[in-house]
Amino acid sequence: MLRALIFDFDGVVADNEPIHLSAFQDVLREQDIVLPAEEYYNRYVGYDDKGCFEAVLEAHGRPRSKAIINDLVGKKARIFMVRLKERLFIFPGVQQLVREAATRYHLAIASGALRPEIEFVLEQAGLPKAFEHITSAEDVVRGKPDPEAYLHALGALNRIRQRNGLPEPTLKAEQCLVIEDTLAGIQAARAAGMKTLAVANTHTLQDLHEADAVVKSLEEVNIEELASRLWGGEAGEWD
Repeated sequence: MLRALIFDFDGVVADNEPIHLSAFQDVLREQDIVLPAEEYYNRYVGYDDKGCFEAVLEAHGRPRSKAIINDLVGKKARIFMVRLKERLFIFPGVQQLVREAATRYHLAIASGALRPEIEFVLEQAGLPKAFEHITSAEDVVRGKPDPEAYLHALGALNRIRQRNGLPEPTLKAEQCLVIEDTLAGIQAARAAGMKTLAVANTHTLQDLHEADAVVKSLEEVNIEELASRLWGGEAGEWD
């Protein structure tokens, strides 16, 4: 039974990946490293900032101390926020899906994006209170494809249920649907024991075949029908 939806963010809620790429390219160019778009989308999309910089520096045989990584992450975050404010695009279907799902299910975000980035976009999208919990890059040690972010979000939702005096049983991983756009994200959700819906905003439908369901756009999604198909019965309720 479906009881919770956990959204990835960049590439699912907002079309931020091109902005991330340009910011990564500018910062890495200062290190005399060229990051082609094809390489980014094939190898690094889905990583958080820290993981991306570590992987790129390793691939180029460069030092990647904590101080170096933190400096690069800080520079990239500043560039990204400037460009995000200039070019923000919310994917079609997101607002409607979130608002409808929030009446029946627990909602959370589990993203490799930084918290200020997520909160800014949600505010601009008119969804600042729609999600009960946000797991951001600051909350985890290991980025996707490690399942830590999704397990962190699940734990947080259960703690919120407990604080709110909601009855047992607690939410379980197999009762969560993760909405993702990258291969690393799908792998993370599956490793956490959760079902996955992939949206082809970043990769092709064929590339996302590991997901339990794939759509071209969230405009296509009927959560009750999808839940019935994936769980083999009636959709659950927010409780």
